[in-house]
Amino acid sequence: MSLELSTGHPRMVRGLLNTAHALDHLFLLIFAAAVSAIAADMGLAQWQDLMPYGAGAFFMFGLGALPAGRLGDLWGRRSMMLVFFFGIGAASILTAFAQTPWQLATCLTLIGVFAAIYHPVGIPMLLERSSNPGATIGFNGLAGNMGVAVAALLTGFLIQWQGWRAAFVLPGLLSLLCGGLFARVCPKEVSSPSQRKGGAQVRLPAPLLARALVVMTAAAITSSVLFNFMTNGNGPLLAERFQGVLEDPAALGLLLALVYAVASVAQVVVGHFINRFPLKRFFMGMVMAQIPMLVLASQVQGWWLWAALIGVMVFIFGAIPFTDFMIARYVDDRLRSRVSGMRLGVSFAVSSLSVWALGPVVKAMGFGSALLFLAGFSVATTLILTLLPGAEHEQTQGS
Repeated sequence: MSLELSTGHPRMVRGLLNTAHALDHLFLLIFAAAVSAIAADMGLAQWQDLMPYGAGAFFMFGLGALPAGRLGDLWGRRSMMLVFFFGIGAASILTAFAQTPWQLATCLTLIGVFAAIYHPVGIPMLLERSSNPGATIGFNGLAGNMGVAVAALLTGFLIQWQGWRAAFVLPGLLSLLCGGLFARVCPKEVSSPSQRKGGAQVRLPAPLLARALVVMTAAAITSSVLFNFMTNGNGPLLAERFQGVLEDPAALGLLLALVYAVASVAQVVVGHFINRFPLKRFFMGMVMAQIPMLVLASQVQGWWLWAALIGVMVFIFGAIPFTDFMIARYVDDRLRSRVSGMRLGVSFAVSSLSVWALGPVVKAMGFGSALLFLAGFSVATTLILTLLPGAEHEQTQGS
């Protein structure tokens, strides 16, 4: 007999939903971690020449969020998560068989199609009736960014051990295994989210809610450009700035994994404090702190760069929970997947251009100038956030 999800998710289901977030980011960054090895294997002279072929994954990661969010609310989040696990696992294994850059681009784009499902579906599913959305989002963010760390670490070791193709096959098999387990332990939904009773935790007047969603989306675009550029470019950046200091791919992968692991803790901290400070000022402070860290990273080499990258990624990762928290705070659960899908569709589809541009931009101006340019995106995000409604406009449910 089917069980209604309103009884709450079993611990195993919550664990798999957090694991799915880690897998989502892992799959999107395998290519970035392996791009030098893949370029050499396919006969390209420089990794920069291959990097634009990965843009399709991030474009579909954004664009695909629109139908994924709609299907999550109207068809069911459990069903969509099964599509995620099995689809992205199969697409990753298929990528290992690519022989040319265009075959690789096609397979990576397919990974992006399935990767698009998680954020508008998995996070709202995890937040269904969560008593502490901030802490839930913070821990989920930690899980997602540990996937970023594992991508750097695991890919480096697998390339050294079995070659870049193994870096796509093993995570693909893991995703298929998680999908089978999720099908067994997650109760079936009696009704889709759109048919349930709900309500936003905090209400804003309609014009201010519309303004908040527009500001949230605009800020997500600029911050996503920064996130995509850094997470895809950090591997080559470390390799370039550590020449003569440390050049072993596995060791560099470990260093990058440590950067992401330390930075990921910031999301748990933000999730813990997000209810204790004014949302607007807290969000703006986290974004403003990115600016001096990016300027410092643009100027230093070796171990100083590694330390600067930790600072950069702490504040980039620390800013991530705010948009999901605002959706959980202001948007009825019956609409959350669609609203999240629209926000992600616009922001990640636009910011996918940063992945396409990464190779040409670094080739033309170098990492130093590129990092200074990215600091400008943090400035733009800060200015956008000044338009967010303040706490004085909020009304709690029932007031």
